[in-house]
Amino acid sequence: MRTATLVAIGDELLSGIRREGNCTYLARLLHDAGWKTLHMEVIPDELPQIEEVLERWIGKTDILVLSGGLGPTHDDKTRFALAEYLGCSLAVDNALYDRVSARYEGSPLRSTVESSRSIQGLVPMAAEGVYNPAGSALGIYFEKNGTRVWSFPGVPFEYKAMAIQELTPLLSSNPGTWTWKSVSIADVPESAAALEVREVVADSRLHISILPSFGLVEFVIRGERELVESAVREIHSKFPENALPDGCSTLPEAILAVGREKGLTLSCAESCTGGALGASLTDLPGISDVFMGSAVVYNNEAKIELLGVEQSVLEAHGAVSKECAESMAKGALQLYGTSLSIAVTGIAGPGGGSAEKPVGTVWFAIASQVGNKTECTSFMRRLSGERSPVRERAVRVALSSVWRKMEEMSSHTPGFP
Repeated sequence: MRTATLVAIGDELLSGIRREGNCTYLARLLHDAGWKTLHMEVIPDELPQIEEVLERWIGKTDILVLSGGLGPTHDDKTRFALAEYLGCSLAVDNALYDRVSARYEGSPLRSTVESSRSIQGLVPMAAEGVYNPAGSALGIYFEKNGTRVWSFPGVPFEYKAMAIQELTPLLSSNPGTWTWKSVSIADVPESAAALEVREVVADSRLHISILPSFGLVEFVIRGERELVESAVREIHSKFPENALPDGCSTLPEAILAVGREKGLTLSCAESCTGGALGASLTDLPGISDVFMGSAVVYNNEAKIELLGVEQSVLEAHGAVSKECAESMAKGALQLYGTSLSIAVTGIAGPGGGSAEKPVGTVWFAIASQVGNKTECTSFMRRLSGERSPVRERAVRVALSSVWRKMEEMSSHTPGFP
């Protein structure tokens, strides 16, 4: 298996001022293309540390990709460390920088780009410059002791653009029969899920990662194609009602797949989740084929005005109740004209709870249109944690409930005319 090592450079990453995401981004691309990432690390923007990481990995990995330290300021030291390691001086690659500068013709930024030429255009003479299609700092490339080394700017959109530009030939060629797939299991605890498929997990010919989150366990299986496909079939057979559709690793993906297959549409009514349910769905490209919209009705007036929840329901039962949730779901179904809708209303905390309805009490309701008849079911969950975890868990419960309901429904269930 081809190997890679990824290094992010920057004091701001070590201090927590900025979050590192470039290495993670590239690691996923490499993983999908059949590469093994040997190591990822974050180091300070200092010459000795940069040189040490070069000494440590060159000759021991197929590719080494550095992120950061190529800007125009005093703390951008990567190009100098690379030159020191290669034992050469730096020189401006004017031909390559001209291509960068030409992109800013007629722009107010042209003068700023040109003023940075003497720094951001510097390349070690024993290396090659790399064109930056999204910014102004040149990248750097060289090969030594069998290791191909790239250094890209740390600005995320520049790093990603340059990674795609430079590494696509490597990412698009996957020799051999190695592959990977994942299977996600909903509503089964991690320990129970792992025990059920213990023979698959114990297969030494496979590399299996078990990735739990609230309400979902994902098995990532790597190995020879036939072995991986056999393991996927075995896991699906063990969890016929809990395994997400093939190719779906998240609940929104499962909702999109089943919704497309059956011609179903979905709407939401959200109170305590404040739009987080709709946001989790719209993170997925193409979800507009199924998801029509979400009514965020945080206070009672909004519930009444937008969804037609009756004042008498709120007075008699409160906003966090079976009756209110069902009314919200029916209102969203009518508002958006969808095949089904889900409503979420609860007490996320830290205040607002009572002995009868403590913090973490959340009511869910799903309404569906079957012919000319509206059906509605509801249930309550007591979710643990502080405000954010309660909201996140409410979203996950709602997504799981929607997916399961869609699986039960017939194809092409019409919405309201």
